[in-house]
Parts: sequence; structure tokens; C-alpha cells
Amino acid sequence: MSVGVLVPAAGRGVRLGGGPAKALRLLAGEPLLVHAVRGLRAAPSVGPVVVAAPAADVELARDLLADYDVTVVPGGAERQESVALALAALPPDADLVLVHDAARCLTPASVVEAVVVALRAGAEAVVPVLPVVDTVKRVDGDRVVATVDRSALRAVQTPQGFRRDVLAAAHADPGPAPGRGPRWQAATDDAGLVEALGRPVVTVPGSEEAFKVTRPLDLLLAEAVLRAR
Repeated sequence: MSVGVLVPAAGRGVRLGGGPAKALRLLAGEPLLVHAVRGLRAAPSVGPVVVAAPAADVELARDLLADYDVTVVPGGAERQESVALALAALPPDADLVLVHDAARCLTPASVVEAVVVALRAGAEAVVPVLPVVDTVKRVDGDRVVATVDRSALRAVQTPQGFRRDVLAAAHADPGPAPGRGPRWQAATDDAGLVEALGRPVVTVPGSEEAFKVTRPLDLLLAEAVLRAR
């Protein structure tokens, strides 16, 4: 089964502060997007890669990724729109599809391969996860109303993997409201869209190094990981 990868990379990254689009922020002198695609290319199973870049930065992204054999298309205003646009540009012979956040730019190739192995073993949808280690409180305003049992909670990472027909079905059904609808808007990842269809999603172990670069502090942590490597 051929494995294609979609990289939605059109987000602005406002929590990182002012500057270029999030995927184009520099980490050790190179954009997050370059680190992310390089990591994907280190995974033996990965075939075609499609990046959905900010519309104004498509040519720049193509130049940055010229050495990595990727297709770059304009992304959308919302993450899920970027995924749908990238999926439309993926070659039709890609039977399995991974969706990977450019902000998880240091994800080890072993995590990518673990997702692919689960898909090839018959899973319809796969997400890498880590146990939640912090105590979690449910609050109402500033008042704690409950302590959540974290034993059944998992923090989800990317790449998330899908049978192509399952991912396509999830994006073809935006919900009952006009436009993209509440289900589309409420989903924070593609697995959430698949779950809303009632399709099973299974997990594989993630990695501490697959954290998401969201805040300036995360860039410092990413630099430390690169130095340790």
C-alpha cells in the first residue's frame, strides 16, 4: 500500500508572536516546515508528500523544499480546509494517508513507521499518543468542579494515519449547518472528524520529541532536542 503524507502548514501561529507563518519560523536556522519534511523523508514507508502552505508563501515553500520531492499547494483559512486541499492534490495511488502538523517538526521516523504498520495491519485510522501526566481539573469559571481521572486520557500527536477512503469520507461530510458546519468547526484534528462518522480510531505509542511548537518556549525546547541529537 502506497503511503502519502499531507502537511497542513498554512496557519499563522499567533501564539508564537509576530512574524512569518508558523511553519516558516526558524529553528536552528531552518524553517519548522523543512525540519518536518526532512523527518518525514527519513521514514522508509513515506511516498508522495503534499504541503499546504500559506497562499502568499507557496513559491517560497517550493524553494525551501526543493530537495525533498514534495508538492506544494495553497492552503486554506482553516486547518481542515488545508487538509482537504492537500488531499485533493495527492496522487490517486496513495492508499494510506498520513496527516502531519509541520509544528511537530521533530517527530521521529519511528513514530511515522508505527502509524503505517498499524494501518497496514488493517486499522482504518491511527493516532500516536502519550499518557497524560499532569493532574487535570474541570472548572467552571475560576472554580474547580472535578478532578478528571487521567488514567484513561491520552495526549494525541501526529502523524495521524487513515485509509484514504475513510479520510475522504470524513472531509466530504461537513455537517448540517451552512458552509463547514459545527462538526467541522469543532474538530481539532482529523481523527475527530473520523470519530464523528462512527469509525474506529486506534492508538500507537507516540514520542516525547513529537511535541508541538506553539509558544516561544517550545522553540527553546526544540533547539535543546536538536543539540542533544
